[in-house]
Amino acid sequence: MANQLLKEHVLFRHRDIKDIHKIDVYLAHDGYKALERGLKEMTPDDVTNEVKASGLRGRGGAGFPTGVKWSFIPKNLFPKYIVVNADESEPGTFKDREIMESNPHQFIEGVILCAYAVGAETCYIYGRGEFWTLFHGRLQEAIDEAYEKGYLGKNILDTDFSCDMYLHLGAGAYICGEETALLNSLEGLMGQPRSRPPFPAVAGLYAKPTVVNNVETLANVTPIILHGADKYRQYGTEKSPGTKICSLSGRVNKPGNYEVPLGTPIRYLIEELGGGVIDGKEVKAILPAGASSSNMGADKIDTPMDYESMAAAGGMLGSASFIILDETIDAVWAAEKNVKFFKHESCGKCSPCREGTFWLTSVYRKLREGYGTKKDVELIETIINQMEGNCFCLLGEFVVPGVRTSLALFRDEYEQLASEENEADQPQKDLIHTFF
Repeated sequence: MANQLLKEHVLFRHRDIKDIHKIDVYLAHDGYKALERGLKEMTPDDVTNEVKASGLRGRGGAGFPTGVKWSFIPKNLFPKYIVVNADESEPGTFKDREIMESNPHQFIEGVILCAYAVGAETCYIYGRGEFWTLFHGRLQEAIDEAYEKGYLGKNILDTDFSCDMYLHLGAGAYICGEETALLNSLEGLMGQPRSRPPFPAVAGLYAKPTVVNNVETLANVTPIILHGADKYRQYGTEKSPGTKICSLSGRVNKPGNYEVPLGTPIRYLIEELGGGVIDGKEVKAILPAGASSSNMGADKIDTPMDYESMAAAGGMLGSASFIILDETIDAVWAAEKNVKFFKHESCGKCSPCREGTFWLTSVYRKLREGYGTKKDVELIETIINQMEGNCFCLLGEFVVPGVRTSLALFRDEYEQLASEENEADQPQKDLIHTFF
């Protein structure tokens, strides 16, 4: 709890410095000095090693060590690409957009440093379709400013390093948040995941070595190179250093984005930053990573928000999109809502996901409309057991923990919707439901 309060924001510097999205203001506050240090005082390997030393972990959800990921890029294969995953589609997540809108140059600087570290000269920023105004406004303006000042383009800062940056909008498909589906979409193909191996580090965009990183991840690179790994580690824990932007929504008084040191307890996020639960109600469940996460019970509210502690508590930190359910929320309705989302967003490539989400929504509908049975509650468990470990990518796998933990925590609510009176005419009702 000692590191709960930030001395200053690391990523949300716009909350401390007015108009930092403008390049002149950014330059007046150490803007692009990290890039200058990297290009003129450090080798590409030095930059990668500094990021490794910082312990920075991917902020898109997986939490994989960033510097290690960069080191997988072959040194003798060209060209190489940087692809930024700005397809922020997870329900409850809205952090990357704020970075790109309000502190874009810190993010852009981090992208360029990443390119320098791995030897890439072309960067693509892939955003969700709903970011049309952002991509054609604030972010493109920041990129144009970087070109005008010589931080992008040929021979940056009079060095031998050159780098170009392009924006690309998707069509609003959740599956394109999966890195290989994103690469397919960027190439103009159907947004469906690829079989791995080969991994993007070897055969990514256009079958060339590619780093795929999240927006928040790369925004962290700038302060790491500017101030060094040791200073970066002043916040967070030994295994989860730095700060994390948490997107807080649901039944709280002050929803929004909050930057906190990793290891901060969930309670602090909800009660101190989020102003507590609406109308003073009790927390019923916490979804720490949006629709993709397990339900954590109210007894887990003091869990530190770091990768290890969240996993030990039966949850996951993921993108830190905390959705709070209170005692007024119907747990079955909440689970059904998430399952419907995944059914809608399934790309249909594999049967376990395509059929599993269809049948889950069908069974949930039966329960919610009053003609479900106890066998249907058992059927939900059967379906997720058949989905688990059998889906082509993580989209289908993400359905399982949310449904499983909802059943475990709130089984009484499911069984209250299951009527033994429906058993006799179940076959007829099954037909009516399936075909109409």
